[in-house]
Amino acid sequence: MIRKALTLDFELFYMLYMHEQTNPYSLYEMMDRHSFQPIWSDLLQKQVLYVFEHDNNGVGMFKLIQLQHRNAHIAYLGGVAIHPDFAGKGLGNTMLQEIIELGKTMHLLRIELSTATSNERAIYLYEKLGFKKEGVLRNYTYLAGENRFLDEVMMSYLY
Repeated sequence: MIRKALTLDFELFYMLYMHEQTNPYSLYEMMDRHSFQPIWSDLLQKQVLYVFEHDNNGVGMFKLIQLQHRNAHIAYLGGVAIHPDFAGKGLGNTMLQEIIELGKTMHLLRIELSTATSNERAIYLYEKLGFKKEGVLRNYTYLAGENRFLDEVMMSYLY
C-alpha cells in the first residue's frame, strides 16, 4: 500500500536516502540528520513524498512530482527505493504497480524517471513494468564523495 508521507516518516526517508546501498542512486550526498531536515521539510511541504508499506511497516519510498500547465499530464518519479532488507521479495514490483495505478487516479498520461545506467536491477524492473528507454543523459549525476559522474538513462511509462 502506498500513502502520502507524514512528518513521522522522517527516519524512514533519511535512512533510505543515506543507506550505503541506495544512496549512490539518490539525489543527495551523504549527510547528517540535521543537514537533511530542510530538504525533508521542503519535500514534505510540497506533498510529493510517498511511503510504500508492507505488513503495516514502511519499507519503501518515492517522490512523484506532477508537472504543471501544458505538461500537467506528466509526473516525474524519483527517489525510488526499497529498504535493502526487503530487496528481492517482489516488493519493488508491487510498489511500482501501485505507482502506475496512482498515476491513473491522477489522470496522468506519462510518468518519467531517470536512473544510473549502472543500476541494472532498477532498469530491468522498470522495463518489466512497461517503462521504455528514451535516451542517455551523459555525465548527468555528480557523486561528489567519489569525484565522478554517472550517466543516467531517461525512461517513461505511457498510459
